[in-house]
Amino acid sequence: MDLNGKVAWVVGASSGIGAAVARELRSRGARVAISARRHDLLAAVSAGDMLVVAADVTDPKALSAAAELVRKELGPIDLVILSAGYWKQMDAHDWDTEMFDKIVQINLVGMSNAVAAVLPEMLSRRSGLIAGIASVAGYRGLAGSEAYGATKAAQINLLEALRISLARSGVRVTTICPGFVHTELTADNAFRMPFIIEADEAARSICDGLERDRTEIVFPKRMAVLAKATRLIPVRAWSSLWARNSRTRTESS
Repeated sequence: MDLNGKVAWVVGASSGIGAAVARELRSRGARVAISARRHDLLAAVSAGDMLVVAADVTDPKALSAAAELVRKELGPIDLVILSAGYWKQMDAHDWDTEMFDKIVQINLVGMSNAVAAVLPEMLSRRSGLIAGIASVAGYRGLAGSEAYGATKAAQINLLEALRISLARSGVRVTTICPGFVHTELTADNAFRMPFIIEADEAARSICDGLERDRTEIVFPKRMAVLAKATRLIPVRAWSSLWARNSRTRTESS
């Protein structure tokens, strides 16, 4: 996809990867609309150069109204980037159902709501690209990531199923799986984050992949190789590996 002149809507663009992608899209000539809950943060990202449409991804009516406003102001949406997300580490020994539900509502239900806001019109035109940001955290279960990892695995499955269902419709679906990226969500992580990159680098990787019509965009390269390799480890071996790692951390603390 040549991004120059395309109408792109970034959902979840007030900070982090979403904000960086919005700026990168604009630098490549796209006409960009951005959405998130807080208008003030969106205005700062826009710097007067993007259409700002505040909306909460957990509110399907608000997202549908936002999509309609984008189409009214900029024209048919060629590309939607589904970037809204929330992360918080969980403790399996102190299960937090409210936190689990919040993560599911924002990450998974929010993605469904955004798809619903753009898909009917794209299908009627037989044109458009839906690009969802999942994570390599969705490839295997990780301690502390019970909620986040579950939603990311679900997003990967959702996007793949949607891609298959829409194969002959003219609407394309791209799955984006970043590794660790410096954002507000990762700033408080106390654990080591291998191969971590800046949000601007992530945005370039995403836009490069979109311009090359990639079905799947996974980055950085070293993290992509490592994450995909973990899928080959048998379930029992994977569980034993992390159980030993957990015991070692407990004994050393």
